[in-house]
Amino acid sequence: MSQDAAQGRYAGRSLAGGRYQLRDLLGEGGMASVHLAYDSVLDRQVAIKTLHTDLGREQAFRERFRREAQAVAKLTHTNIVSVFDTGEDELDGMTTPYIVMEYIEGKPLGSVLDADIQQLGAMPADKALKITADVLAALEISHEMGLVHRDIKPGNVMMTKRSVVKVMDFGIARAMQSGVTSMTQTGMVVGTPQYLSPEQALGRGVDARSDLYSVGIMLFQLTTGRLPFEADSPLAIAYAHVQEEPVAPSAINRSLPPAVDAIVARALKKNPNERFPSAEAMRDECLRVAASLQPVAPSIVPGVQTSSGAGVSSAVFPPVDQTGAPQSGSIQTPYQPPSTGGYGPATPAPTPAPAPSYGYPQQGGYQTPPQTAAYAPQQGTATPPPYNIAPHQSSLSAGRSGGQKSNKGIVIGAIVVSLVAIGGLVTALVLNSGTGRQEAGGDSDGSPSPTATVVEGHKGPDTTKVIEKTKCTEPTESYNDPKKIMLPDFTFKNIDSVKACLQAAGWQYDTQDVDENTYGEGTVMEQYPSADDDVDPKDMDTIILKVSTGNPA
Repeated sequence: MSQDAAQGRYAGRSLAGGRYQLRDLLGEGGMASVHLAYDSVLDRQVAIKTLHTDLGREQAFRERFRREAQAVAKLTHTNIVSVFDTGEDELDGMTTPYIVMEYIEGKPLGSVLDADIQQLGAMPADKALKITADVLAALEISHEMGLVHRDIKPGNVMMTKRSVVKVMDFGIARAMQSGVTSMTQTGMVVGTPQYLSPEQALGRGVDARSDLYSVGIMLFQLTTGRLPFEADSPLAIAYAHVQEEPVAPSAINRSLPPAVDAIVARALKKNPNERFPSAEAMRDECLRVAASLQPVAPSIVPGVQTSSGAGVSSAVFPPVDQTGAPQSGSIQTPYQPPSTGGYGPATPAPTPAPAPSYGYPQQGGYQTPPQTAAYAPQQGTATPPPYNIAPHQSSLSAGRSGGQKSNKGIVIGAIVVSLVAIGGLVTALVLNSGTGRQEAGGDSDGSPSPTATVVEGHKGPDTTKVIEKTKCTEPTESYNDPKKIMLPDFTFKNIDSVKACLQAAGWQYDTQDVDENTYGEGTVMEQYPSADDDVDPKDMDTIILKVSTGNPA
């Protein structure tokens, strides 16, 4: 449907018993329409997103939509588009869910970038870093509430007339990928291919670090005027995220210092454990580097393509495996995005930027995704292979051209260093053999655990991350089957509180060790069945919990 036709279709319509009067159409896509509207009760302009009828027909999806809107309504931050209200109403004889949001007068970040590309070739590094830091400030708040955005891109970031950054659309992807809608199949990946993290492309569970990867892609695009991975199809782009290494931004924009390259390189690590541990950590680094930069115009290398994969928008496609082959199913037709990336007068979408899609605020009442470092298998799909991190080339093999004598010296030196390190480790073990659980991973009575060992880089337990017993004793009822429940989300919680929760409900569980030192000893990194899976509490298998040892992988 054209914008003019849609404009006429909704002209003079109202929602919520006449409270919200629909006015200008701001954008329309395959999933939703966004209108400027007038709130007659509070005498203000608002933006209203109405869900299209195909989705509105499904009660389970409408319920998920409502819960996610409620969760995002709790997010209050300068850099987050506020959600005021949500509900359902009749339009054209169909039940239509809607969400009422803050109206932003401004431009999508993609349009701001286009202007900088036309004038300078790319966005100045200091400006790009400050915008990125504001996006990370918004994500820091959402991540604290367990909300993962899942679709960070310039089209979902608005710049107001006063240059205030506003992040919007906290993800229709989660609602659609939950399996409660017939529009997708279980295991399908939903999102914008150019900004997908490798774990999203592989169909694995995601946590906050997935958003940081997408932010890294966006920072690359802002500072170079192009995307790191481009291809002719969503599946090919997904493969690139999993298998290919991006070039350094400074290879395209020669004015960029090594510090910007370092931020992007860390954010785009294939293994989430190697990225920034949090939005706060990445934001601090962006601000530190921005403060050290002198304003310099971009210096784009001639002949480098600066298109951003125009024409590939949010898509639904099967997850790839680590060889790049689809795991199941076939590519589905990508949803057509709205014609604008934000709220304001409808304008044609910028040609270079991937067309944005309108999503929906993410649900948080039942805890959001699968915060996992070792990704939880999805119901109905095979367990994906673990991350294979290619070992760095050793200096010994790299230096063979220098002659055998040089190599012999290096080998002898390496052996000496290894012996010294082993001696130091043995000494540390002897000195720590009598320590308690917090220092050596032993039991609370002070006796050391036979399998727990303190090693360099060990991170102790975080006992502040707990889950209430009521999450197990009074679980959320399944949307699809009243006899079933949605399994609580135990990830990132301290194992002691999780055990107490499970024991209170009388559920059986088993634990397995996982080496990682980002979240600390005793943190649940993965669970199976996954969070929010529908289970019958009377006939439920043993719950598997993978728990951090606090030691480096």
